Amino acid sequence: MNVQGKVFVVTGGGNGLGRELVLLLLARGASVAAVDIDQAALHEVTKLAGDRKGRLSTHVVDITDRPAVEALPQAVIAAHGAVDGLINNAGIIQPFVRVKDLEDSAIERVMRVNFYGALYMTKAFLPYLLARPEAHIVNVSSMGALVPVPGQTIYGASKAALKLFTEGLRNELLDTRVRVTLVIPGAMGTDIAARSGVGHTLRVPEDSRSFKVLSPAKAAEIIVEGIERNRYRVLVGRDARIMDLLSRLSPKRAADLVYKQMRSLLSS
Repeated sequence: MNVQGKVFVVTGGGNGLGRELVLLLLARGASVAAVDIDQAALHEVTKLAGDRKGRLSTHVVDITDRPAVEALPQAVIAAHGAVDGLINNAGIIQPFVRVKDLEDSAIERVMRVNFYGALYMTKAFLPYLLARPEAHIVNVSSMGALVPVPGQTIYGASKAALKLFTEGLRNELLDTRVRVTLVIPGAMGTDIAARSGVGHTLRVPEDSRSFKVLSPAKAAEIIVEGIERNRYRVLVGRDARIMDLLSRLSPKRAADLVYKQMRSLLSS
């Protein structure tokens, strides 16, 4: 689907990858409804949009609040007249601890944001997308859905749930005009740890050749290209491509490799 002239909703649109997706879509002629819980971040995106801000609307919404999400399509349509695409990008990580040491509230928060938030958004917008001549849903999962990352077991489970949800949704919509794309990013240079409130600085070990950090701007380019080519899966970064292959060929070897490279992330 050519993004020019289309209207996209982007969750987590105030920071990191979401911000870059918003700005790139605007640069390519789309209109965007940026959704985020952080009003200050959305204000910054508006400033960065410059003379394209006339095609941007911002919406302070907690995607885990189902009534607020259910009201969002009408707000987007009021601002833009229609909606053609949904990018479920918002996500958080968990504290870097073992499951036995993880508070139940942290478990529930990760699952609600990463899985239920995307589910609520999809259910809210799908009737409107089905009414369009063509439309697109993009769900941003994670390399953590393919292989377990030390100290991120629940995060990985939430992203694995989103992955299978996306694959199932794509099959359900095969006979419609709504295309579905699964995005699996590897390591990116974002501040997700700080924004998730985990009190940990996420640094990928420098001695690992397989885990090169990709810039959010480059990741956004890869994702938008995937949308325009109606791709089923978009692997973002060399590490994601390697782990996708290795996790299918030898799941145990892939899991052991990631643990060896990244065990320093896990709190003792």
